[in-house]
Amino acid sequence: QVQLRESGGGLVQAGGSLRVACAPSRRTFPNGAMGWFRQAPGKEREFVAAISWNGARTAYADSVKGRFTISRDNARTTVYLQMNTLKPEDTAVYYCAATLGNPILSTLRKIETYEYWGQGTQVTVSS
Repeated sequence: QVQLRESGGGLVQAGGSLRVACAPSRRTFPNGAMGWFRQAPGKEREFVAAISWNGARTAYADSVKGRFTISRDNARTTVYLQMNTLKPEDTAVYYCAATLGNPILSTLRKIETYEYWGQGTQVTVSS
């Protein structure tokens, strides 16, 4: 069973930056579309950003557009989420997700699109 492993979460002050990363437990995991979601206490899991298998297409939630950047290194099958100008409302557990397919961009915003999920990494932004 392939697992996704997130890393890089932590505590940062408002206005600061963090980068979280996600890689599969198996190096031979095929490249497919990948995404980041987050879940704050008492709230539903929500879409943050997604990237196509070759990195040519990206999508962002309106709340993070212009502040967050998703990228990938296909040689290492790793996806990154660079988070700048962080706000307290960005505090959440961030989850990485992957699909073996390459669906159209609009469907990458949906939780049900993804077959594989990580355990999550906590990001806390203090005011």
